[in-house]
Amino acid sequence: MKFKEIQDLTVEELRKRQRSMSEDLFQAKMKMSLGQLANPLQVRTLRRDIARVNTILSAKLSR
Repeated sequence: MKFKEIQDLTVEELRKRQRSMSEDLFQAKMKMSLGQLANPLQVRTLRRDIARVNTILSAKLSR
């Protein structure tokens, strides 16, 4: 997910996106521990996407 795409979302949409990505990250970590994850890089991309959402969310809330 690109930074520009996330920047246009509202605070509510960002919170929903954050929750869903956190759940996806949890599921990916569980699959990785069991050896069922096909693409281990998915964990890294999810963590980075969550960080991007958190950054934009805190910037919007500080205004």
